[in-house]
Amino acid sequence: MRVLVVEDEDILRVSIGDDLKEAGFKVSLSKSPVLALDLSDKEKFNVAVVDYKLPEMNGIEFLEKLKQIQPGCEVIIMTAYGTVQTAVEAMKLGAYDYITKPFPNEELIINIRRIAEIQSLKRENIELKEQLKARHGFHNLIGKSKSMQQVFSMISVVADSNSSILITGETGTGKEMVADGIHYSSSRQNSPYIKVSCALLSRDILESELFGHEKGAFTGALNEKKGRFELAHTGTIFLDDVDDIPYPLQVKLLRILQNNQFERVGGTETKKVDVRVIAASKADLLEKIKAGEFREDLYYRLNVLPINLPPLKERKEDIPLLIEAFKKKYSPEKVLKISNHAMNCLLNHDWPGNVRELKNIIERLAITIGDGTIGCSQLPEEIICRKVDPVEVSMEKSSFEDIVRDTETTLIKRALLQAGGNKAKAARFLKIKPSTLKSKIERFKL
Repeated sequence: MRVLVVEDEDILRVSIGDDLKEAGFKVSLSKSPVLALDLSDKEKFNVAVVDYKLPEMNGIEFLEKLKQIQPGCEVIIMTAYGTVQTAVEAMKLGAYDYITKPFPNEELIINIRRIAEIQSLKRENIELKEQLKARHGFHNLIGKSKSMQQVFSMISVVADSNSSILITGETGTGKEMVADGIHYSSSRQNSPYIKVSCALLSRDILESELFGHEKGAFTGALNEKKGRFELAHTGTIFLDDVDDIPYPLQVKLLRILQNNQFERVGGTETKKVDVRVIAASKADLLEKIKAGEFREDLYYRLNVLPINLPPLKERKEDIPLLIEAFKKKYSPEKVLKISNHAMNCLLNHDWPGNVRELKNIIERLAITIGDGTIGCSQLPEEIICRKVDPVEVSMEKSSFEDIVRDTETTLIKRALLQAGGNKAKAARFLKIKPSTLKSKIERFKL
């Protein structure tokens, strides 16, 4: 705790300084407010104890200048000319306290210790917020690919908007993480954040969960209940799998998106809320509209600010980054490495389960292997034994020879990956002689 004492009376300045040092504070003394301001440019202080009547400028003027240099420094004004007017002026300009001479130094020490406690609580609060952001902030979404950079940019743009946001993407791409990032990066971050999984609840239960119900509204409704929209007032509600909301209930959701109004189940009183809606869909809502399963007007109300998450197979350059992040999360105290061959297998996989599938695999390996190097043999069978689909062979080549060459090259590369680079083993996978494989490798310059 660093304290700056500005007092032109030598005896008092030294007396205060000695007592503060004895109390355990680091103290700097100055008889000149101008020199004290110069010192504040070089050193950071937690508290400044300043006399009101000073040469060159008074304590109030010093307070204003110091706050420009160090806004976080608390100031205690001391004076033998205490008046209510001066005290009010000092407090309005940001003084922590006002103390009238003569005073026991113990009183000053108590005030400074109280400031130390307050500043400590503020630091803890800031650290907790940073931890919260680290856990939920959109920077937790990892990716250097162009598609993910566009997602990050969009999150930054929409975070403070009150308009509805629709997040689309395959299962496992991280739609809930995007919603978390939006909320915790916005000005609503300290307000309620309510999540609802629309896929898990039947129509009757979902209606009550979203909008609440009155006592006696249905069998079992023994008390009135606030719905998720009421609970999310001033904050954010995240509707996951919004494509699973039953068609008849979509009208009620549309109304709350249009004018923030609704009635509880069994109620007649219209309620109004201030809620930002984030919805997520794994399905193509336009296709569901064509099939008569989703309201078109609701879609356009939800899709004001769209964010589409690409599948992992379309951003494979992000896989090594994701793997490193999951290794740190699930194996922080161990050294878990991945061989080049194993990494190639991971990069060649199509990841139907997307980021969630990759996370689960790395978590499993962190538990079962711990320290060590992951080779192809430790990977799940579906990754190392992926079959070649003939459709994947490029049919854009004009010559038959080119098509055959591409097919052979693809088969050989995958056999080598599966065999961990062992040519004899790869030849057995391909059911050809090792000499034949060696010849093809040389011919294709693999």
